[in-house]
Amino acid sequence: MSQALTPADVAVVIPAYNEAATIVEVVRRARAQVPRVIVVDDGSTDGTAELLGDLDVTVLRNAENSGKGASIFNGAGQALADGAKAIITLDGDGQHQPEDIPRVLTAAGIYPGDIIVASRLRRTENAPPLRLFANRFANFWISWAAGYWIPDSQSGFRLYPRRVFEEAAVPHNRERSFVFESEVLIEAAWHGIRSEPVPIDSVYFQAARPSHYKPTLDTTRIVRMVAWRLLRRGMNPFGLIRVLRALLNMSGSRAIA
Repeated sequence: MSQALTPADVAVVIPAYNEAATIVEVVRRARAQVPRVIVVDDGSTDGTAELLGDLDVTVLRNAENSGKGASIFNGAGQALADGAKAIITLDGDGQHQPEDIPRVLTAAGIYPGDIIVASRLRRTENAPPLRLFANRFANFWISWAAGYWIPDSQSGFRLYPRRVFEEAAVPHNRERSFVFESEVLIEAAWHGIRSEPVPIDSVYFQAARPSHYKPTLDTTRIVRMVAWRLLRRGMNPFGLIRVLRALLNMSGSRAIA
């Protein structure tokens, strides 16, 4: 077993767009786990960045609203320049629990060089049924394109080894805002970098701000990206077989249980 990364080895990157209600608590909790935290303010109009002035955190500002993908990419660039060996991404809306970071770091030691995805596999009854269905639908198609089963392809709580941002170039402009996190798993797989899940609880707040995700537009963009990726790989039949085998094994395990 490889030695786990230490908190000093990583930087937490938090993309934030109008997260004034939650960003301070998220940053404080993240700083309790990791000494380097980078918040990328994505053109917020609610004073998100100004609330962080008294905290020991690096704040980057996009000149205009550029999307989540660009914010993650910009924050990762700063982290790499600072010498981070890996980047942990957290959402700024409080949906992720920074207290799970040590478990993610431990998994990174067990699977060195892999992306670690904090996967919402526990207490899934907390998830809105429509969102749960959409996530599972996305899991199948993104797994097929990546060539292996990914149980939570939509979680934004991840650890990326720095190699991902050095080698796996993925478009991250405004139009690809919510495509980035799906596409980077596929592109990384094509570079021989897999992902490994760490189970975490599904956490959803009834009073959470409306999602920035535009269901019709952003889903269409993700579908087009996955279709293009599959066509580039001749529909990746061996990847489909591996995914179907994984799903059959999961079904068999449930039947035995």
